[in-house]
Amino acid sequence: MNVLNLLFTKDGLIYQIVKNKSILEEKSYFVDEESPENFISEKLDEVLIKQRFDEIQVISALNHFTLMPEGFSEHEAGYDLIAYNAHVERENEELMLSVNKKFGIQFYYTFPKNFYKKIKELALPVHFNFSGEKFLNSIHNKSNKEIHINLYHHQCEFFAIDNKKLILYNNLDVSSEVDFLYFVMFTLSKIGFGINETNFFAYGETTENETFISELQKFVKNLKIVFDNLPNKNFILG
Repeated sequence: MNVLNLLFTKDGLIYQIVKNKSILEEKSYFVDEESPENFISEKLDEVLIKQRFDEIQVISALNHFTLMPEGFSEHEAGYDLIAYNAHVERENEELMLSVNKKFGIQFYYTFPKNFYKKIKELALPVHFNFSGEKFLNSIHNKSNKEIHINLYHHQCEFFAIDNKKLILYNNLDVSSEVDFLYFVMFTLSKIGFGINETNFFAYGETTENETFISELQKFVKNLKIVFDNLPNKNFILG
């Protein structure tokens, strides 16, 4: 069975073609100053016609989201809830829902409608999910206070967990070590996590973000690299 995995980040598209759990092809596309306006859309077109797929798995790491308790059913309010965190264009964004039963929460998130239509038009089995839900579901928390950081290209996701209770989630742009460290330290002070009592776990593009990791290690006592998204590994956690 041929499966196409798609991961959308704030400025990029990563795809994998997987057959029987073996990765046949993997490539990343990231927007830069010379990229045309519809760069990611054009690359998505190219990927979707590469071959006949049996299934498509789509993960969105775009930071248009909000968290609610599991069971919240006023779905029509999803756009308005997300708008508290990010500018929302309803005519251009599809409202999506991902439920995480492990922690009893659900994510409302939006996904670009033009990408959504391109993928759905193939009339194949498609599963959409939010990166935060996928990441959270992969976490095996044990200690009292934990910080879990998933690094992408110029972006990171961040979970704070205290005694198996979710305290905070955020998904933000990261373009410098200063921004990254300020975010971590500011968050710790706001939620009352002592730096020496907190266990840190890093996942994702830890090799690409090696400088971030080394700078963080100067300040935190307990840091473990859990997962490194090396080429031809599963870039989607879990």
